[in-house]
Amino acid sequence: MNNSAKNQAYPQLQKFLDKFTEVSVQIGNQVHLRSLRDAFATLMPMFILAGVAVLFNNVIFTWLMKGAILARFQVFGTALTNGTLNIASILIAPMIGYYLAKNKVYENPISAAAVSLAAVFIMLAIKVNVVPLSGKKLVEITGAALYSQIGTTGMFAGIIIGLLATEIYTRLTKVKVLKINLGDQVPPAVGQSFSSLIPSLLTLSVFGILAAIFAYFKTDLVTLISRLIQNPLRSVNTSLPGFLLIYSTGNFLYTLGIHQTVINGSLLDPLNLVNMNENMAAVTAGKQPIHIINTDFVTVYSQMGGTGLTLSLIIAVLLVSHYKPYKDVVRLATVPGIFEINEPIIFGFPIVFNIPMIIPFVLSPVIGSLIGYFATAIGFVKPLSVLIPWTTPPLLSGLLASAGDWKVVLVQIIILIICTLFYIPFIKISERVALKQAERL
Repeated sequence: MNNSAKNQAYPQLQKFLDKFTEVSVQIGNQVHLRSLRDAFATLMPMFILAGVAVLFNNVIFTWLMKGAILARFQVFGTALTNGTLNIASILIAPMIGYYLAKNKVYENPISAAAVSLAAVFIMLAIKVNVVPLSGKKLVEITGAALYSQIGTTGMFAGIIIGLLATEIYTRLTKVKVLKINLGDQVPPAVGQSFSSLIPSLLTLSVFGILAAIFAYFKTDLVTLISRLIQNPLRSVNTSLPGFLLIYSTGNFLYTLGIHQTVINGSLLDPLNLVNMNENMAAVTAGKQPIHIINTDFVTVYSQMGGTGLTLSLIIAVLLVSHYKPYKDVVRLATVPGIFEINEPIIFGFPIVFNIPMIIPFVLSPVIGSLIGYFATAIGFVKPLSVLIPWTTPPLLSGLLASAGDWKVVLVQIIILIICTLFYIPFIKISERVALKQAERL
């Protein structure tokens, strides 16, 4: 049965899928969410470097040395962490400013990045409390930006400030009366600078007024956003039910030909990364990581072989399938699948619009997530705390993300076995459907 016949046989279902697809694409292409994805994609190498620093400082160096020598070598990891993880908010704000301005086709996006960065520092607390090395009581100081403000705690504040500052700034630059025109005789960079001078001053003045208001009430925007927005939103999206709902929706979209990052990249990835960064910061400080669901959780437990946990599909085909087209696709898709790249199998098998395969494709990551979550919740393994590239092969990913815990690898093997068994009956059904369709052609 071809797609046209299917559409006639199931008009209501097709109508629902078309509408669902349309809404999902609109959400994924929304300019602010798209800019957020672009910004995080740009910064991901820096956060992975922070994961490498955590791995060296807390695993490799501790295996090889102790005492004063260990402390000297750990400066390496600490310095890398300070330059990446611990300044997350002042990295993300200008990136969002740049990409939001660029996606809105603003002619000078780098100026939006500069305004966003300045706005973050304006909104930091003027007075902060610290504990001196020689004492136990808090001391109030001024003129300092603490890593606790500009790191993972302030990450969501950096996102909001970047979005808000860019929106205000780009709108003001469109007001002709606010532009200073020096003519064509001056260099372009100088002309653009003066053209955006008043909008920049007004935008940053808005944030200065907000900072003064918050200071009057003895608080600051970073603290306020963390308490009122970041933590409540994370508690929903990265809870087990919230994560499964959002992640499964993204995977279902993939079966309709829409990449899962349309949903997951916007609603899950930023918050998972905040959790991941906090876990790494905790380990760096000698504490236990607390967030079960984070960026590594997806890589290690939910998508081995790529979205849909398709490494299990590859294994299942190699074990039980005698259908030549499937075996040919798997032969081509195995090596990319080992490195979490599964577009060949998604569009070559295909899984897209293949009704029998949609069920295991959407539910296998749910199975993997549930097993990984409860293995962590009962204390069999610890929350993952070393950020790794998403292309890290399965089993190796578990070993690295857990800083060498073989029990995480064992959990991954269990997930692969169960999901392989889960895929097998649907592969058989899909083979029969494909053969009957071939007979009718």
